[in-house]
Amino acid sequence: MFSKSCEYAIRAVIYIASESKSGRKLSIQEIHEAIEAPEHFTAKILQILSRNRILSSQKGVHGGFYIDKIQGELKLISVVEAIDGKTLFTGCGLGLKQCSETEPCPIHDKFKAIRNNLRKMLEETSIEDLGKKLKSGKTVLKTLQ
Repeated sequence: MFSKSCEYAIRAVIYIASESKSGRKLSIQEIHEAIEAPEHFTAKILQILSRNRILSSQKGVHGGFYIDKIQGELKLISVVEAIDGKTLFTGCGLGLKQCSETEPCPIHDKFKAIRNNLRKMLEETSIEDLGKKLKSGKTVLKTLQ
């Protein structure tokens, strides 16, 4: 359902949130390795997230990316909307332009329910909560081997 950019963005904010409680600022190198994403792609995603004030960055020797308390309270939907926009919550599951309530596609009603449930989850889940789960070891971001 999410674009690859959005998947990487979600992984990145969760990872950064998991490390920010200890005051760490993370380099692009560390982030891209932790989330298993290409470095250049990760850098572009982090720029977008920073521009949208979902995360912060500091330049210099002790610089890097981090998430402050207020940013940690943001809901995951802010990440999705910054990267993929709002069309995920309005678009047709089959990609049809003419799909609507009055002229639905074959999966319209079922897909609408899934979309609504996804939106609800994203609106209720904070970045900080996911970072805590990762830090505690209850969740993972890397492929298990």
